[in-house]
Amino acid sequence: MTDLKEVAQRAGVSRATAARAFASPDMVRAKTREQVLAAARELGFRPNRLGRQMRLQTTNLIGVVVPNLLNPVFAEQFQAMEQAARSRGYNLLLATTDYDAERESEVVEDLLRQRVDGLVLTVTDAQSNRVLQGLAQEATPFVLAYHQPENRHYSAVSVDNRVGMALATRHLLAAGHRRIGMVAGSALQSDRARLRYAGYQEAMKAAGLQALPLIEMPAHTQADFAAIGPWLHGPEAPSALLCSNDLLAISLINELRRNGWSVPRQLSVMGFDGIALGAQMHPTLCSVVQPIAELARTVIDQLLALIAGAPPITYCLPCHIRPGESIRPYEDTIHDALA
Repeated sequence: MTDLKEVAQRAGVSRATAARAFASPDMVRAKTREQVLAAARELGFRPNRLGRQMRLQTTNLIGVVVPNLLNPVFAEQFQAMEQAARSRGYNLLLATTDYDAERESEVVEDLLRQRVDGLVLTVTDAQSNRVLQGLAQEATPFVLAYHQPENRHYSAVSVDNRVGMALATRHLLAAGHRRIGMVAGSALQSDRARLRYAGYQEAMKAAGLQALPLIEMPAHTQADFAAIGPWLHGPEAPSALLCSNDLLAISLINELRRNGWSVPRQLSVMGFDGIALGAQMHPTLCSVVQPIAELARTVIDQLLALIAGAPPITYCLPCHIRPGESIRPYEDTIHDALA
């Protein structure tokens, strides 16, 4: 079996230089590094990281827990995090929970058994989460993505969910809408949805208007016309609907269309996330844009800082409105269809 000594001899360098080319490539001149890598390819040699990891008591692995990858926001986040982590010498291990608190406990425990150096977590509810409480007690470095925790000992990176949805509500108000509703999955399962609903309520109150009760769907990213249908008739029916995430908004538009409703001719729909898919559909989705790539890079930077011994910090990134064809001014809406 080929070993490092043979690679060094083939490359014409010392064994120590060959070792550095694999362990700390930035510390080796580019030409020398390429000689070593070329020799390794010719000889079919791959360094075994296990011994080095055991010596250093580190795996250079980061565990990532997200609800699912069906929602493009998490897929976009993971891709950006993977690029940021790899540039720093780390690899990612991914697990999904489907918004199930029990599943969160299982996958986090499994990642810890694999000796990850730290965790990036998007959980059901950061305010009262047993997984986070356990991690804090055993001093495992972790960063929350998309959450705004009240616990100052938790490190987190997010946008301001409350402010973001208030911004969306004001955008619809500026378009002349006054009967605005909000659609989300179970509020009990998502602190993000609760904060966004609070932002909607505050903006409506500031405009002197009555906020509607939250219209809850059976799933966070899947609309059900049976749940929304009863709200669409009568004098108090909404002329516009805010959705707690983009995938729910896209699903809602599809459900409305299947049931004979026109968006935005009869009903305006607005999302929250700013996923790329929303700008590629018809009508294009108006949405609150979270800077997903910037959030992902900040998460990785903050986690590596925690691993190095830095204190926890909460970052709140700015969001903005991406205009789209899924909303139209109130005066252009066909109101008779809602009666």
